[in-house]
Amino acid sequence: MLLVEDDRSIQEVTALGLRRAGFDVQVCGDGGRALELFAGRPFDLVVLDVMLPGMDGFEVCREIRRRDRTPIVILTARGDSHDVVTGLELGADDYVIKPFELPVLIARLRAVLRRGTAPDEPQTRTVGDLEIDESAFQARRAGHELALTATEFRLLAELARRPGQVFTRELLLEQVWGYDFLGDSRLVDVAVQRLRAKLDVATGLPPLITTVRGVGYRLERP
Repeated sequence: MLLVEDDRSIQEVTALGLRRAGFDVQVCGDGGRALELFAGRPFDLVVLDVMLPGMDGFEVCREIRRRDRTPIVILTARGDSHDVVTGLELGADDYVIKPFELPVLIARLRAVLRRGTAPDEPQTRTVGDLEIDESAFQARRAGHELALTATEFRLLAELARRPGQVFTRELLLEQVWGYDFLGDSRLVDVAVQRLRAKLDVATGLPPLITTVRGVGYRLERP
């Protein structure tokens, strides 16, 4: 694991706790160095602060995503909705806001790793004009390929497995993000917002995902 954190006290305490939990942790304090380390050896996970000297964490996330799908968890004090949207849109797998409890962080990191190592189940699925090929990690609507992040793809695939069923935010956190009470429901709302923009706004087609007030979301049947 690569831990990128410029606050020395947070870096030391977090790295110590992660090592005690069994993680092999390498640390650094700036974005440029993080990319150098990432290029020099494989990491199974990157934990990334946003406010870094030089290149910020969002730019580091963007550069890593251009290279591969290594899981990325953003760990930052910047918790407003715009920042969460930015992090998820750049391809982060999770967004954890400081201050945090170390046991909760560890559980969420393990959940991210479980998602990354889950066995593939090659499937294609069609719901109206929506086509999903899970083995190829591709989705199309009315023949137009959708440029989805890993989280958005998992979310769409989960909703499409049971069209017409209402998924609570808690269930989506468990099924898509891999944890139960440990998650922040804003992750679901932001991901749905971004997914809708790509499914509906970008294609100019009717909405597919409906909000059920006070409950959650569903993918409409054709």
